[in-house]
Amino acid sequence: MKIAVIGGSGFIGSHIVDQLLEAKHDVTVFDIMRPQREDVRHIHMDLFDMHKIVVALAGSYEAIYLLAAMANVNDIHKNPLEAAMVNFQGTVNVLEAVRRYGGRLIFASTVWVYMLADKEDVSEDTPLLVQNVNHPYTASKVAAELYIQSYNKLYGTEFTILRYGIPYGPRGREGTVITNFIKRALKGQPLTIQGDGSQYRNFIYVEDLAEGNVAALAPTAKNKIYNLEGLRPISIREIAETVSRLISGVKVEYVESRAGDFVGRKAANDKAGRELGWGPKTDLEEGIRRYIEWYKALPNL
Repeated sequence: MKIAVIGGSGFIGSHIVDQLLEAKHDVTVFDIMRPQREDVRHIHMDLFDMHKIVVALAGSYEAIYLLAAMANVNDIHKNPLEAAMVNFQGTVNVLEAVRRYGGRLIFASTVWVYMLADKEDVSEDTPLLVQNVNHPYTASKVAAELYIQSYNKLYGTEFTILRYGIPYGPRGREGTVITNFIKRALKGQPLTIQGDGSQYRNFIYVEDLAEGNVAALAPTAKNKIYNLEGLRPISIREIAETVSRLISGVKVEYVESRAGDFVGRKAANDKAGRELGWGPKTDLEEGIRRYIEWYKALPNL
């Protein structure tokens, strides 16, 4: 299959590219950064330049992954306009190329959209209530999802929306809680928890997440939404305890909670399991152990 991966040089994208190449797909990475491997075609792409995007994607791609986004919620809190331009306007720019040239858009969304739900246990069919929005990141992802579905209804463009759990693992980007904890622990610094640590997410090991993205190429996934969540709810406190157990001698400190933080939702994976044959496999301690081993092997650590 001929596949474009927009954001294929990043954390999640690079793992998806690895697995797509392993499955013998014809892959092109579109990114402002060069890919981490040399055996994949790379084309520079700026999500702000709609005309160049349309020209670049005029290559009869059967699937177009859109992974490029602002995802660090602290950065988004400081730069909400830039977040809207990247996460929303960038999506619409890519949609224009899909409308003109075809292919199925596979969009990286997030379980943060369930902040708009009015209950804790959620699925892909749970209504999202706009009056519950409390963060620009959530708003940008919900807006992108709505535009994707409106293009489908008006123009017949094909899509698959994947709502990711909180990813972690090798090549993890700076600013995520697990990356921050591991970096600080290896330096002998205390682990800082915002709030009491009871807030939870279904953290998902990045290689499991990449497998879910590849599974979404299946024809049955066309014009559907899937949750790609981790095995179970995990509190921030449990992460800190796991890191301090694997890297001895680390203290844990508590500070004021973060504004607009994701308090946690239990997003069901059942649909992806039934229709795509996918499910997460890596539990937290094993995933963090692998991440620490990878991180310690980095040059100039």
